[in-house]
Amino acid sequence: MIGLQKTLSASAVAAAVLFSCNAPLIAAPATGTPVDLNVIIPVSGPGTFIGKSQQDALTAMESVVNKDGGVRGRPIHFIVRDDATSPQTAVQDANAALESKPNLLLGPSLAATCLAVAPLVANGPVQYCFSPAIHPKAGSFTFSSSVSTAGFAVAFYRYFVSKGWKKVGLITSTDASGQDADAAFANALDLPENKAAGLTVVDHEHFNVSDLSVAAQMARLKAGGAQVVVCYAAGTPLGTLLQGVKQAGIDVPIATGNANMTYAQMKQYVTFLPAELLFPGLPFLAHVAPTPKAKQVQTEFYDAFKAMGIVPDLSQSTAWDPILIAVDALRALGPDATAEQLRAYIANLHGFTGLAGEYDFRDGSQRGLTEKNLLIMRWDPPKGTWTAVSGPGGEPLRR
Repeated sequence: MIGLQKTLSASAVAAAVLFSCNAPLIAAPATGTPVDLNVIIPVSGPGTFIGKSQQDALTAMESVVNKDGGVRGRPIHFIVRDDATSPQTAVQDANAALESKPNLLLGPSLAATCLAVAPLVANGPVQYCFSPAIHPKAGSFTFSSSVSTAGFAVAFYRYFVSKGWKKVGLITSTDASGQDADAAFANALDLPENKAAGLTVVDHEHFNVSDLSVAAQMARLKAGGAQVVVCYAAGTPLGTLLQGVKQAGIDVPIATGNANMTYAQMKQYVTFLPAELLFPGLPFLAHVAPTPKAKQVQTEFYDAFKAMGIVPDLSQSTAWDPILIAVDALRALGPDATAEQLRAYIANLHGFTGLAGEYDFRDGSQRGLTEKNLLIMRWDPPKGTWTAVSGPGGEPLRR
């Protein structure tokens, strides 16, 4: 049962806490006029593999929430708008959604499309972007899903150091996500713990997501003597990188972003997966539940997709937690809450358990999560799933 989790400290929304305490008692299926929630996702274009998974998450979440009383007895209904993986189309979709003066806009799914829409919501409504690769300004109306790329980099480097891998190779894309990764890994390298450990980047290559070959870049990475190589790209471009790794004869561990933690991709790339492929994973992907509440949330997630005949992975979770949080806010404040009330509620949210772990937005990160919510994981071919190889934040496993 999706119940409300005690969250607020701001006196301006004290009434929300009072309702939050009573909301879990609502168990009858929702009826009446739907609460429409606008969502922008890539149902078509290069990002379809993400958009389709997130669309499945919307279907599952709509069913779960409405069976659990919806929002104050009213069912939720998602109005899905396809941005075709295009920033220009995402802006058009956002403008169309804003005509009804909503208090909330969910999505888009990628860094470029989220960044294109963000200026339109500078004064509201609340935008909950499904990409972790943007960094909204503290106090703004934009929030970002999951752990940031900066968190990925910190956890990866901490894990690399623990394994004695001090020579790192990088290859990142030239798009918005790749530029975000460039900054994240550069900043992580400058951390005192990594300087003290003697961590170095021996070669940093770039490629265009439309490139069909990265042979030259891989040759330079191999020549650089890296002990581990970070291939930072999502979807089809990662396939190009992994094929390049195999063709170049690079036989060191390969690390990549968790947007690639999908069963479909692992199956599609099986003939050229490296012997050790590492990810900054969320605990639920390795069925690690640090608390009983986390276990409850994970079970609810998996059960919802089991009813649809789907085995979920990371791609569904990037939409799941933002919707879970949005529904919590709407249940507490009411569906007609102002955008400012929703913004304040989420900005003060803490002690809230989602798939990604326990959230605390009071640090101004606009995401409520840090690298401590990550476990470094490796793809385990015999098991056909991911296995945790680190503790929280890339720390060594405690035996």
